Amino acid sequence: MPDFWNNIKKLFTAAEESSPNQPVIHEMIERSAEELAGYERWKSGLGRRRMIDWLQAEYANYLIDPEQIDEAIDFLDTPSSKGFVIHFQKTRYPLQEVINLLDYLKEKVLAMNYRSYMSDVRTYNRPKWVESVQRHYLKPPTNLRQPINQKFNQKYGNITIELQLRNEQAFYLKFSATSYRDHLFKNAEDFAGLMRGVLKTD
Repeated sequence: MPDFWNNIKKLFTAAEESSPNQPVIHEMIERSAEELAGYERWKSGLGRRRMIDWLQAEYANYLIDPEQIDEAIDFLDTPSSKGFVIHFQKTRYPLQEVINLLDYLKEKVLAMNYRSYMSDVRTYNRPKWVESVQRHYLKPPTNLRQPINQKFNQKYGNITIELQLRNEQAFYLKFSATSYRDHLFKNAEDFAGLMRGVLKTD
């Protein structure tokens, strides 16, 4: 029992000392057996199809006429970072479906010969809400036997898939590919190829 109360006191102390850069809680993402089973059902159901069809349509709109995209999504396009942000506070998607989308995007990137570097969740004590950030961070494969005089193939760069929750409600999901701008690496492949892989349905 003393250990229990000591842990509670530590948690409250951490909350008081937390800052924008210092989370109250930082732990690895671990899905329960029930969550994993629900995810598999979601993948084969209408929920996944509805979300992916919407993403496909909005990406097509962005390529043809950016002014016509839904207000619930923005696309990122800078020299070193490309991706999209879905503003879930403007939608009615259930939280579990949004978490499923987060994990599904990771699964699709892994299928493109990427490797999982970290999957974590950080919780912050903000002035007006409790913020949780679930994040998957993936890196391109590393060829340790590559000749010294050859540049590394970075594919699309490092990929981060991040879901922010505010008071246990989905706020936004950000998918971004950040490329290396370094003489050791080949230029990143076209982001459109990454989107085709992510949005491809089996």
